Amino acid sequence: MSQATITTGGQPMTARSESAPVPDSAPGPAAPSGSRRLPRRLVQLYAGLALYGASSALLVEAGLGLEPWNVLHQGLAELTGLTIGVVSIIVGAAVLLLWIPLRQRPGLGTVSNVFVVGIAMDGALAVVPDAHSLAVRVPLMLAGVVLNGMATGLYITAAFGPGPRDGLMTGLHRRTGRSVRLVRTVLEVAVVATGFALGGSVGVGTVLYAVAIGPLAQLFLRVFAARPAPAGSASVASGRPEGAILPG
Repeated sequence: MSQATITTGGQPMTARSESAPVPDSAPGPAAPSGSRRLPRRLVQLYAGLALYGASSALLVEAGLGLEPWNVLHQGLAELTGLTIGVVSIIVGAAVLLLWIPLRQRPGLGTVSNVFVVGIAMDGALAVVPDAHSLAVRVPLMLAGVVLNGMATGLYITAAFGPGPRDGLMTGLHRRTGRSVRLVRTVLEVAVVATGFALGGSVGVGTVLYAVAIGPLAQLFLRVFAARPAPAGSASVASGRPEGAILPG
């Protein structure tokens, strides 16, 4: 699901634009054992995915433009009469099937992404009141973008595998030899154009998301990937972001 600036880099993405910290690859003090870290990672995964769906719902309620894939989801929802969350699940599952010829291997995070984001989106839409004035819609849009960046940091640093749409991108990148930047751009232009033609919302929120999600996600990736300093150390070791791909 995340897009534009953060995920349109060439090659396995640079830290300045499309990449994100990979917690287990960064130099620094030894990480806790896998068994001790697993509960925290699971909490991060599901909290991040739920927050991702809820933040997307805020953008829907704001009505000022959605993320690229949700433009498509909203357009298909308008066409079929299904909820946008259900459409997100169906599209995610369909995209996941495309992993088979691309020889991509899903992880727990991949499968969870398909279901949790859509369920959380519909759940949030059911409880968030309708917004009519710009005085309410603009803050909803801003909160949606910021919380989406936070959600990205949470579930990517959990390291349970990419979302289905990111896996499609990286799979096409490997199979075609084209840059990640080009593949991502082509995919997102296609889904935005299709979604807009079907009635999906494109607007200032779409542009703001494209511009802001990279820096926000990068910030929260560093926050949630932070490691405690060893005993007696005066500083906290921090690694350089190397190659994680942000969601879309």
